[in-house]
Amino acid sequence: MSDIYITLAVEDSLSEAVARKILLQSDKNYFVTNCLGGKGFGYLKSKIKAFAKASKRLPFFVLTDQDSGCPPEKIDDWLNFKPHSNLIFRIAVMEIESWVMADRGAIAKFLSISVDNFPHKMDELPDPKQFLMAKAQKSRRRSLKEDIIPRSGSTAKIGPNYNARLSDFIRTRWDVHRAIKCSESLNRAFCKIQNFRHSLY
Repeated sequence: MSDIYITLAVEDSLSEAVARKILLQSDKNYFVTNCLGGKGFGYLKSKIKAFAKASKRLPFFVLTDQDSGCPPEKIDDWLNFKPHSNLIFRIAVMEIESWVMADRGAIAKFLSISVDNFPHKMDELPDPKQFLMAKAQKSRRRSLKEDIIPRSGSTAKIGPNYNARLSDFIRTRWDVHRAIKCSESLNRAFCKIQNFRHSLY
């Protein structure tokens, strides 16, 4: 099997951890050459044409959140041109946290709460990030709660080590083969990664 060198473009470090794990657990030999982004969806949208152009030489995996609206609308808005086949553009419905929680057993064990706290259809959650933090509030692990949940009186939307703790969870415990059973958007993304063929033209 030939190696596939690929560039990532993501919203933040948590999305990067998920994207890397998806590639790692696929049946193909992906090697990430670079990771761009980390500045939210605005940066990705402003650079999508540049990514598409660059993908003619080196494949790109661009991962963003849906946040609002529906995936087809976002695809039409961002890809209002014909992208090269080497551009893999995927949307997490509604946010990357829905993919994180889709491995229900692993996230439940990580938070030390019952797996019954997590639904079987993660893509139906309207606000996955808030849902995850609400479940983390139930955890008996004080340090975990302090990392993930914003401190009292803080204007921050997430805890001080939110991305770091969840990224570590992705790297050490999360399994895409289990997670795809509870997220259709993740399943579609993984199928795209599994079936991808690098075009040289």
